[in-house]
Amino acid sequence: MSETVVPRTTESAPAPSAEPERPAHRDANVLRWLAAYTMSMVGDSVYYMALAWAATRSGSPTQAGLVLAVGAVPRAVLMLGGGVLADRWGPRRVVIGSDAARCVVILAIAVVLFFTAPGPWLLIAVALVFGVVDALFLPAVGALPPRITTPRQLARVQGLRGLGARVANATGGPLGGLLVAFGGPAAAFAVAGGLFAVSLVLLVSVRMTPLPARDITPARSEPAPSPASAWRELTDGLRHIRRHRVLGPLVLVIALSELGFVGPLNLGLVLLAQERGWGAGGMGWIVAAFGIGAGAASLLLAVRGRIPRAGLVLCLSVVAGSLAVGAVAFVPTVALAAAAGLLVGLSAGLGGGLCGALTQTVTEPGYLGRVTSVTTLFTLGIAPLSYPVTGAAVGLWGTGPVFAVSAAVCAAGGALGLAFTTLRRAELPGA
Repeated sequence: MSETVVPRTTESAPAPSAEPERPAHRDANVLRWLAAYTMSMVGDSVYYMALAWAATRSGSPTQAGLVLAVGAVPRAVLMLGGGVLADRWGPRRVVIGSDAARCVVILAIAVVLFFTAPGPWLLIAVALVFGVVDALFLPAVGALPPRITTPRQLARVQGLRGLGARVANATGGPLGGLLVAFGGPAAAFAVAGGLFAVSLVLLVSVRMTPLPARDITPARSEPAPSPASAWRELTDGLRHIRRHRVLGPLVLVIALSELGFVGPLNLGLVLLAQERGWGAGGMGWIVAAFGIGAGAASLLLAVRGRIPRAGLVLCLSVVAGSLAVGAVAFVPTVALAAAAGLLVGLSAGLGGGLCGALTQTVTEPGYLGRVTSVTTLFTLGIAPLSYPVTGAAVGLWGTGPVFAVSAAVCAAGGALGLAFTTLRRAELPGA
């Protein structure tokens, strides 16, 4: 890169004020960001519901599956590039631009659907464009929290973000279903576009602190530095993660825990409920228990603001969550499976919030977009690819062995984190 990244120092922090620092959950600026984030996530849920319904009506089941899957390809392929753009242009510009693009694209398809029934190829094009925009939006939105609050409030912000995700998951799907049922896909797309528009307005109103000023003036005897290429910036970001004493182990923990959690807790639960005869109702109880646990952990972070010995708690929560994941497939009743799901949610909510807070605390500001793109690539890009592997493995060996192997992968992530002293001893700033 052409600029030297300056580590965070007391000089780069916001100027001290006479008033005590306002907690994130009482900060109007943070709450505007939270509302924008939640609206965007609800819009995502409504969009996917509308896309699925429109795809099933416009073509064969194979074509419908293609429509739903194709958007994940550009999101995974371009995610790291989105992180480079977030660091180069600033996450505010990228977030606002990508949110505006999503709004325009979804409202446009809503208008088309009001007047005609599109073929599957138009829906594939929409899914591809949405996937490209997501690859820009996700790393940038993950890099915003350090710009809207102080380091001491980052754990609270991650807790609030977790609560927003829980609200969006609980309301987005049912809202999309109602809209499709009573107004068709066109109405659902229109509402999704409206939610993105509200999110955009809120994001524009959020105040953001710029990165610390950097001295990029070359010495008299040195030539002026030339702008770095996007590839060079990407490799610089990956090198920053690899060489960092906390980030390197932390990214490994995130990767292994996501690979272990995602398959069983999505496709695996459906197959487990069918195998045990628990039905959709039984699966619903387990999913609800998981959501309650994750919401409770997010609420704890949002209110408390700081967990002592955050690195150690993070690693132990991953190990505890892995044990609960394995237990889900071996307990004999729905009630016990729901109890295990509750423990999985508590562990995942606490561990996920601490992962986000530690990542944003230890990462140099100029690398936040690229670091976020790497972690998001594992959570939303690579981990979902485990679905077909999970399905095939359950078909061959049943749910018990698959859940056990997945739990072992999660546990390996937690154990790996415990093996690194720098991560185990990592702390968050005092709240």
